[in-house]
Order: sequence, then structure tokens, then C-alpha cells
Amino acid sequence: MIEILEVSLLVISILLVAIVLLQSNKASDAGQIITGGNEALFGKMKERGLELFISRLTLVLGLLFFVISFILFVI
Repeated sequence: MIEILEVSLLVISILLVAIVLLQSNKASDAGQIITGGNEALFGKMKERGLELFISRLTLVLGLLFFVISFILFVI
């Protein structure tokens, strides 16, 4: 049982790193706000399509990583 959890934690961690690297860079939008780019100040961009899928997959993988790590810590 512990070996299965350890292997799944390893796979999830690799997938999590890959998915985070695939996400779009939102820090450049924050840079426009600081430098005075008014067009990005009030523009709320909704995630759609692939961005929404990647965002939700990141959330699910992060939760799985946390839960499996906690279970392995307690055992």
C-alpha cells in the first residue's frame, strides 16, 4: 500500500511540475498594472478552453499531492 502511494506521489509531482510549466505567464499582466497600463487594470480575462482545463488540472493535482503527502506522513 505504501509503495503504491509513493509511486503515485512521484507521478503526481512530475505531472504537477509539467502542468505548472505549461500555464500561461500571468505575471506580465501584473507588470502592466504597476507600470501604468490602464487597459489591463480593469480587464478581467476569463480562462477558457485549454487554459481553464490546465488551471483545474493543476488544482486537482495539487490537492492530490497534498492528500497523499499527508497520508504518507501520518502512516
